[in-house]
Amino acid sequence: QVQLVESGGGLVQPGGSLRLSCAASGSIFEIYEMSWYRQAPGKQRELVASIGSRGTNYGESVKGRFTISRDNAKDTVFLQMNSVQPEDTAVYLCNADIRVPLGPAGTYWGQGTQVTVSS
Repeated sequence: QVQLVESGGGLVQPGGSLRLSCAASGSIFEIYEMSWYRQAPGKQRELVASIGSRGTNYGESVKGRFTISRDNAKDTVFLQMNSVQPEDTAVYLCNADIRVPLGPAGTYWGQGTQVTVSS
């Protein structure tokens, strides 16, 4: 069983910063790409950032403000969010492509962590 658990969400003022974490646990052979998505009420889920063997990729709306990184030794991915704006308010979800021992790779999702940007 593989689990992704996000943490670090909360209420932050416009212009502030927040750091999200997502830790993978369970029976893991290898983790490939790890990503952050977000979903705001009434909107489609969108890619925020991803990190893998081909480097990093960011959604247009967060370029220059958010930074994705990972600690492979701890199977953890981070999202540093700077200069946040009210439009960044959403549930942030962690996503990872993980291969389990003696099995194929699959895509796993965390439960999400709420980020609210408001004064």
